Amino acid sequence: MATVAPSRTVNVSVDPEHYMKTSGALDPVWIKTMPYSKFPTFPKLEKDIETDTLIIGSGISGVSIAYELVRQGANVTMIEARNILGGETGRTSGHLASDLDDGYTQIGKKHGKEGAKIAAESHTWAAKRVGEFMKGTKEHDDDMKEILSEMDAAKEAGLKVEYLEGFALKGWDGKHDQRDAVKFHDQATFHPTKYVVGILEWLKKQPNFQAFTSTRAVTINEKGVTVPLVDVHLGSKGVKVETTGGQTIMASQVVEATCIPLQRLSIVAEMEYNRTYCIAIRIPKGVVEDCLFYDSKEEYKYVRMTECDEKDDYMVIGGCDHPVGQENAWDERYDELESWVRERFTQAGSVDFKWSGQIMEPLDYMAFIGRNSGAQKVYVVTGDSGNGLTHGVIAGRVISNMILGHPDPWEKLYDPRRRDSTLAKVLPDIAQHAVQINSQYRRFLKSDIQDVEDLGLEKGGVLNSGTSKPIAVYKDANGKVHKLSALCPHLKGVVCWNDSEKSWDCPIHGSRFSKDGKQIIGPANVDMHPADQSELKTPLMR
Repeated sequence: MATVAPSRTVNVSVDPEHYMKTSGALDPVWIKTMPYSKFPTFPKLEKDIETDTLIIGSGISGVSIAYELVRQGANVTMIEARNILGGETGRTSGHLASDLDDGYTQIGKKHGKEGAKIAAESHTWAAKRVGEFMKGTKEHDDDMKEILSEMDAAKEAGLKVEYLEGFALKGWDGKHDQRDAVKFHDQATFHPTKYVVGILEWLKKQPNFQAFTSTRAVTINEKGVTVPLVDVHLGSKGVKVETTGGQTIMASQVVEATCIPLQRLSIVAEMEYNRTYCIAIRIPKGVVEDCLFYDSKEEYKYVRMTECDEKDDYMVIGGCDHPVGQENAWDERYDELESWVRERFTQAGSVDFKWSGQIMEPLDYMAFIGRNSGAQKVYVVTGDSGNGLTHGVIAGRVISNMILGHPDPWEKLYDPRRRDSTLAKVLPDIAQHAVQINSQYRRFLKSDIQDVEDLGLEKGGVLNSGTSKPIAVYKDANGKVHKLSALCPHLKGVVCWNDSEKSWDCPIHGSRFSKDGKQIIGPANVDMHPADQSELKTPLMR
């Protein structure tokens, strides 16, 4: 057995400006070959403007939609609340898969065989589109029975799948038996930020494209009234968007490519919000074959390879998902991923990167891509379900076709207003989800710390005296204490401290904020509020 190099400590940046670059304190592996300094830059919006299409968000969804529209001659403006690519795209594991997380058996139950076929077709198309741009035991028997059943469902949906009896992955030389597999053809991996940066560099040169960063949208108001039952829009058309800087943007149509749309409920309440974890560990070149593979457990691990240096490759391992704001064992999550690798791949070396990301899981398994509920000129992209990269590319096609008036056969499956057709099938899930969400409001009665002295440096916690509103308290590296209202500005859930990413996370609908309260993931559309005077009259004051 080869000597295992110890995991190196990953430095955590606590510079507030770091959250302008990415939505967590920990950096993903992709910055090794595409550092933030190489991302394109754009100015801040300083005046009122008018545009044909406004895209809010600069991740793979927003950029894909912008590309498809611009190349067909449309005038497009993009705004981003932080720096370009400051959201979740750069925190993914870079998979392009038509082997969807939820499985075609379950998708077929919710959306029928035709829906499953469209899902397979659209995700296969998305992977190829990216390629165009980039030029024994009973337990085992039961496990394989379930996998083979899923293989049959995937084949029926139109995917190229085969069963490999006795398959053994090259490089898996440690303990834990690994044999037999189902192989999904035409899957892919890529470098997510290199890809999006490449498209942005092209867009930047186009006369019908402009972009602004450090420009946060806070209100989106469509003129006129939409009558939902008959899907008719009355009155004048157009959309007014207001920013935190006081500027107004008038657009013929608006696309919210923001992970989560800026609204109270509707589709926001039809999703579950999870954190997911990744590590990048060194493996000597040539030891493990380059492939994308998953294990078959309920809480599965997924693995891919990517470049490191002349000597090693990186094995990127992800998994260990859990609901946002409902977990405080971050180190254990990373340790679990590392142990999983080392037990199976004995030549694994040091862990050079650790990071986490956010997943939005629709209760009926399909992303929401299309017109927002009650709107005609406002479009949304959300509900990545662990396949946000292919969903983003699919959104580029579907939404650009809708805006340009071109019929698209995938539109119906991804329609955000499809609940009428799937409601009966997801009612039990909605009820269970509502109970779980409502239980999180119990944090109004809990306190993470009893006194500011309980906090170490660069730590946070909620102080709840029981006689006033809870306060989110953070102690910086110099020992200075910072205080904010612990109530999420979206629906007043009590936030939780995420010590791994140095952020405040809301367990209700997944809103996240930097350590100093800056919004980094919606549906909250503003920063955390300051602690008011009554909140400051607590044992915290000394």
